[in-house]
Amino acid sequence: MGDWCGVRQVPGSKPQVERDGAMVAKRRKCCAIVNLEALIRFSLFLGFDSNKFPANYAAKEGNMPTEFTWSDEGEPHAIRRKEILKTHPEIRELFGPDIMIMPQVFAVVGFQTCMAYFMGTHNIAWGYLVVVAYCIGGFANHNLFLAVHELAHNLAFDNPVYNRLLAFVANYPTILPFAVTFQKYHMEHHRGQGEDGVDTDIPSDAEGKFFTNTFLKTIWVSCQLFFYAVRPMFVKPKPPGLWEVANLLSCLAYDLFVYYIAGSKGLWYLALSSILGGGLHPIAGHFISEHYAFEKGFETYSYYGPLNFLVYNVGFHNEHHDFPRVPGSRLSKIKKAAPEYYDNLPFHTSWSGVIWRYITDPTVGPYSRVKRESKKTN
Repeated sequence: MGDWCGVRQVPGSKPQVERDGAMVAKRRKCCAIVNLEALIRFSLFLGFDSNKFPANYAAKEGNMPTEFTWSDEGEPHAIRRKEILKTHPEIRELFGPDIMIMPQVFAVVGFQTCMAYFMGTHNIAWGYLVVVAYCIGGFANHNLFLAVHELAHNLAFDNPVYNRLLAFVANYPTILPFAVTFQKYHMEHHRGQGEDGVDTDIPSDAEGKFFTNTFLKTIWVSCQLFFYAVRPMFVKPKPPGLWEVANLLSCLAYDLFVYYIAGSKGLWYLALSSILGGGLHPIAGHFISEHYAFEKGFETYSYYGPLNFLVYNVGFHNEHHDFPRVPGSRLSKIKKAAPEYYDNLPFHTSWSGVIWRYITDPTVGPYSRVKRESKKTN
């Protein structure tokens, strides 16, 4: 007597494969799914737990959404913030800048500058350069992206000007200037989460209509940093000011410096660190995990995993939106102080799993976001 992929064979009879080919084919498909899920668990370190959504990142059955989910309710974080502060006023003690952001920024900028110098002066082969840019530079530059995010909230110094100047420094190795423009749009994302025509974090209708299958969604994820940067120019363009010009000139000066000491390969290393680190990269899963509606009724999700250490705890995203004046180094203390408000919220356990689910799940796509009417039109 023997078993084949869960299909039992009886002695003295023909294998069940021959007697019922259709059923075996179906079971073979099921076994393939189970084996694939096991492979995903191992390779992505998901630690599946059926009692914690969305720990299972396998694709679901259903249809791709063809429009956004519209909500008549107010922005959820402002409401929860008021409730939490009533019951836990001690959380206010977590407000305020974290000066340790500054040495972290200088350390990572220095590291990436040295890496660019090494790549250029040693004329590292392109294949090795790409691998290093993905495996090391991608994490480093993404750390700097999130440093700019912290500084956009003025979380390093009390003086906003000092935060902006440090953001210029953090912006250097990412090649293109974005620190000032990002702050303008990101503050609107917080004040009007999901508001139509205001929150440019939400994909455009063109993205929702075009990126509708696994192949196209893979392209979208690979280029999500591009869409994230370009989308605001079409959804809600803003005229540049003197700070944008200063941001541009400072980045240009740094780029010329790197070119002088390391040549074009040094610049390519930094550029690929940004491009690869913002696409199909484990650290870039936070772009999708934060606000894509994987479960009905929830529009913000936290991620509680080890990669938070590298990106200022941005995974504590519900906590961050509830209290944007708390720096990343203290966000975990919010959850500990008010567990009754966070323990029952859905959360993510793997940014790699989020990317896998987004690409392979036919029920998830660019339209998987919650929108609400703009306050100006109400």
